[in-house]
Amino acid sequence: MRSQTVQDSLKPKPEQPSKFKFKVPKGAPQIAALILVLLINSLVSDGFFSIHIQDGRLFGSVIDILNRCAPVALLTLGMTLVIATGGIDLSVGAVMAISGATMASLAAQEYSIPVVILVSLAAGLACGLWNGFLVAVFKIQPIVATLILMVAGRGIAQLITEGQIITFNNDALAWLGSGSFLYFPTPVVITLLCTLFIWMLTKKTALGLFIESVGINIRAAKNAGVNTPVIVISTYMLSGLMAAIAGIIVAADIRGADANNAGLWLEMDAILAVVIGGTALMGGRFHLFLALVGALIIQGVNTGILLSGYQPQWNLIVKALVVLVVLVLQSSTVLNSLKRGKS
Repeated sequence: MRSQTVQDSLKPKPEQPSKFKFKVPKGAPQIAALILVLLINSLVSDGFFSIHIQDGRLFGSVIDILNRCAPVALLTLGMTLVIATGGIDLSVGAVMAISGATMASLAAQEYSIPVVILVSLAAGLACGLWNGFLVAVFKIQPIVATLILMVAGRGIAQLITEGQIITFNNDALAWLGSGSFLYFPTPVVITLLCTLFIWMLTKKTALGLFIESVGINIRAAKNAGVNTPVIVISTYMLSGLMAAIAGIIVAADIRGADANNAGLWLEMDAILAVVIGGTALMGGRFHLFLALVGALIIQGVNTGILLSGYQPQWNLIVKALVVLVVLVLQSSTVLNSLKRGKS
């Protein structure tokens, strides 16, 4: 008995977990990156953080970042949900062009404002339904299914505008893109309302849980009774709706529609914002507000490059490098090596 006690005492005791183990708060890297970008911008531009009121509206570089970020932020809201299901939507820029062309065409023909807005939104929903149907029903790979509309969407927008830049003169519609509400630019207010809508839809209903379950394991979700085709189609329709709203804002801002350039390459910004926000491209748990922080980081970088005097073409190079770094960090090789290092 005594020898057994001695043997037990000689056994190495399990290591006690450290009571002071530091854990990085959720969202801290994204917030820190945004602050760093803003601080760098303040170094290259005097009075970067200064804000003043003129004609009942806030003005300043920070307000300008928020305003210019609105279209990408709207695309990011929808893209987050799509990526969370394990999909991707490359067509959001083209959907913006279709919605903006629809709005400008109807406004030029002097249709009523409710008709113009509702038909433009319906165009975005129809595009999302098309993408979702191809992915959920015909089982086409999301990148291929949305690539079809990404290419064809520009042609559809050009057919709507008959290959011309359509302009309109409607102050009420123009207010959506260049007006203000409670001192803030209208696009910022619209983006906040859409964020609240998506947040309530995903956090106050079961939709958010269903989206994550589909992204984690679609077969298990289906076996658990989740109507996976409906969930997938719903996310693409919401993405189309957000793209339509972004298209309306852009068209209202310039009082017209340019089918060739509206929303061009913005799908890249939206995808990058989602990934920066911590949502894995493989699907699963999504982070709505952190994705919006990612959108602000991207716009902050764009603004910083312009304020520094560099050519706008540098934006594409910087974004490509950021995408490369993020994808490498999310690769299985890096993740497995990090796990081995921790063990």
